[in-house]
Amino acid sequence: MDDDDTGTLARPEDRERRAALLAGPSFAPLDAYCRGIAARFGPTPHVDPLDGGTDAHLLLLLETPGPWGAAPRFVSRDNPTGTARNLRRFLSTARIERRDTVLWNAVPWIIHTPGARNREPRRAEIDMGISLLPGFVALLQRLRVVVMAGRTAALAMPILREARPDLALVAMPHPSPTYVNTSPAVTMRIATALNQASACLSVGG
Repeated sequence: MDDDDTGTLARPEDRERRAALLAGPSFAPLDAYCRGIAARFGPTPHVDPLDGGTDAHLLLLLETPGPWGAAPRFVSRDNPTGTARNLRRFLSTARIERRDTVLWNAVPWIIHTPGARNREPRRAEIDMGISLLPGFVALLQRLRVVVMAGRTAALAMPILREARPDLALVAMPHPSPTYVNTSPAVTMRIATALNQASACLSVGG
């Protein structure tokens, strides 16, 4: 997808149309898991039903949903944010097919109170979010690679290694403009990580 706003989730009608796709067989189990988290912790963005769902080979684990946006919300490369725009570009450059991926957050529920500014997740929130990951990845039977984007997501490495020792685990910087714009080295590290993940997918067939 190009780096403009085509196909983004900025408009309520676009989000509602996409939400209707969550009943599909590759997404209903993940959406049920998402709703279970929302019942315990509060509003939780859905997986994007234009991605691979339970058939995904690559999990891209981000950190936590930002404070923006009205429901229904999605963990998506199509969100009208700088992070999503960067993700589209990096994934396209690495030749990672959309149908091979599913996006999720290490702390999956929205931690911000309405109207509050963005903040870092607290350690208790991180620990709780990460503890929920084994249940999520258990639904991804074709999963081969997890890319952990940012320091918070990287904290999930031990529990992922224990839960799914079959997976390749790759860490990279977060694709937020806050980090990407600091140095060309950040862009290089992201590209290298996604190229490594893409190579793992190729080896897996």
